[in-house]
Amino acid sequence: MIPPRVEYAAPDSVAEAVSVLAEAGEDAKVLAGGQSLLPVLRLRMAYPSVLVDLGRIDGLRGVRDEGASIVVGGMTRHSDVIDDPLVRRHAALLAAATATVADPQVRHRGTFGGALAHADPAGDLPAVAVALDAEMVAEGPGGRRTIPASEFFLDYLQTALDPGEILCEVRIPKLDDGWSAHYEKFSRTAQAWAVVGVAAAVRRSNGTIAEARVGLTNMSTTPVRARGVEAALTGKPADAATVAEAAMHAGEGANPPSDLGGQADYRSHLATVLTRRALSRAAHIG
Repeated sequence: MIPPRVEYAAPDSVAEAVSVLAEAGEDAKVLAGGQSLLPVLRLRMAYPSVLVDLGRIDGLRGVRDEGASIVVGGMTRHSDVIDDPLVRRHAALLAAATATVADPQVRHRGTFGGALAHADPAGDLPAVAVALDAEMVAEGPGGRRTIPASEFFLDYLQTALDPGEILCEVRIPKLDDGWSAHYEKFSRTAQAWAVVGVAAAVRRSNGTIAEARVGLTNMSTTPVRARGVEAALTGKPADAATVAEAAMHAGEGANPPSDLGGQADYRSHLATVLTRRALSRAAHIG
């Protein structure tokens, strides 16, 4: 289908983009990589008055080191996130999950910030952001503000971004020595959205699991932090029995949907199985 007629703006700075959005009002849409927005426009499921393309703002791209955290620009493409040495060293879970996003064509066009701001519960990256205690940095008419990932995702396709705000960058605390990670994903076909996904990071120490981070994809209208799994792992022996028992807590706090991808009880079963697999691989067990 042919998208609706819209006005187009391509600002050169964040300040200019914020100004254009403020002038256009709530009918404007921000265009990042366009991998989610353009299909919606072609299906005429959205009728924005203005598209504000962030593609010319170079300052929104790239990864930098800020001491205890790395900072990923909102317009950094998925393929660049996967290959970035800072991400691979300090946020291996992010690199692992991003490598499963769609297909190579999408990963070379889609953006990190765009995927997070889209807030699809079947998307792979929101669960990673929540598991890693990331912080979202937004800029709008009121200036810059920081939003914890745990407070950023409000509901299906809804975030804490106010009208006129842009997700500029994401701060991710470093996970360094002793941490290992794995992203386990089940989808109906190759390159499809996750039916369920599990983001797991584990730190081992002297044969025990000292810390764990677990986030679930597509187990609610927002990403789920599996606190029950984390608590069941912490301080326990790093063995298969511990992982199997902890995985039984995967459904706590979740509200899995029933849709064409699977019924709620099926997703709950998948969450248990995939959590066990993700933890086993992250902790190098079995």
